[in-house]
Amino acid sequence: MILNTLFTNQRTGKNPATSASRTDFQRDFDRIIFSAAFRRLQNKTQVFPLPGSVFVHNRLTHSLEVSSVGRSLGSVIGEFIFKNFENELDENAQNFYQHNLHNVIAAACLCHDVGNPAFGHSGEDAIASYFEKNENDLKPKFSEKEWADLVNFEGNANAIRVLTHQQKGKDEGGTQLTYSTLASIAKYPCEAVAKKKGVIHRKKFGFFQNEKETFLDIAKSVNMIPESTEPTIFKRHPFVWLVEAADDICYNIIDMEDAHRLGIVSTSDCENLFFELIKSENQNTKRVEEKLAILTNSNERISYLRAKVINALINKSIEIYQQNFNLILEGNLDRALLDIYKSENKSLQEIESFSIEKIYGHKAVVEIENAGYNVMNELLDHFIPPILKEKSTHKSYDKMALKLLPNQFLYEDGTDYQKVLGVIDFVSGMTDNFATDLYRKIKGIDIGMTM
Repeated sequence: MILNTLFTNQRTGKNPATSASRTDFQRDFDRIIFSAAFRRLQNKTQVFPLPGSVFVHNRLTHSLEVSSVGRSLGSVIGEFIFKNFENELDENAQNFYQHNLHNVIAAACLCHDVGNPAFGHSGEDAIASYFEKNENDLKPKFSEKEWADLVNFEGNANAIRVLTHQQKGKDEGGTQLTYSTLASIAKYPCEAVAKKKGVIHRKKFGFFQNEKETFLDIAKSVNMIPESTEPTIFKRHPFVWLVEAADDICYNIIDMEDAHRLGIVSTSDCENLFFELIKSENQNTKRVEEKLAILTNSNERISYLRAKVINALINKSIEIYQQNFNLILEGNLDRALLDIYKSENKSLQEIESFSIEKIYGHKAVVEIENAGYNVMNELLDHFIPPILKEKSTHKSYDKMALKLLPNQFLYEDGTDYQKVLGVIDFVSGMTDNFATDLYRKIKGIDIGMTM
């Protein structure tokens, strides 16, 4: 039975013994919480510029909320699998689905964004476009697959690297998470050369060539279904849909709440959009109306409606997952859970359309995207040319640039590809503030000593 083989407590690294007080999957959650990569998310843009006079979500608060939603999804689906397939599950699987699937989904949701660079998606675009713009000089130094990694730089693939790669001078296996948690964040389980528009699990890619063997180990250990060996493509793991749904639920709704707090979206627009979705899923809205009659604070009214909307979307995601369970096990579901819901519910379509028009195109959002793009591009241009030069040809400015690279990111004995990945590790791991400060210093905008 495939359900018996979808999880494992095997982890990257030396796989230390489990403490009796926690399961291996609970340990994943704790390891992520205490990791430096997760902490840095507190100063990485979600949508709106940071910091500001009004608190809005950053990548860390977003990830915590996604994890909370993911835990709810994992808990209900774990019970669903246990109750409906109990006779087909071995003892270990029964225990997993009853007591640990929600831990895996919560942990995966917690770390789903750790590979995203500063400044949101513009940071990703800046890294990819740097290599596109310098193709004539750089492309000959890499293999076809290595080059595809660089010109298609992807936060999802980078997350696998951040969580599994052994940096210079650090422990084996990165964060040493279980393969179950790592498989659950692999939305695009293929290599970069296999990207294909319109195919849900191939719109982007899931691992760099440097981590390919690690990913193959993950896929084998949790019984991911191979689709192609050349190029390497797998079907999505069944847990991925739950992590993706939790992320989709949060960003679709929370971005609207943030925009309201910033005054970008009016209270009436936000209330109407949220209330229409609640009404579409619950014919009896009397209790909601009674509650709103009590609440006079606009932020509190929106927070209440936001909670009701998220609850409705959780319930709908569970329903759709259960309805499509066989397709999901086979890896053949061709749309995200919320995309399926969106196709049948105009209220969620209207929220998405409104967000695209009024929020994501807002001047403050576009400004941070433009600024972030330029900052990331300049940082790469400061470090990549000298890292690729022969040491004997280094000028004084090359040496000065490389002195700014922390030792754990310097792979002097590695290939050109590994050297460049080290620079990308450094730049993509920066917070918005650190990247901006370093940019200002190397450009001579800020001069002086800071500790």
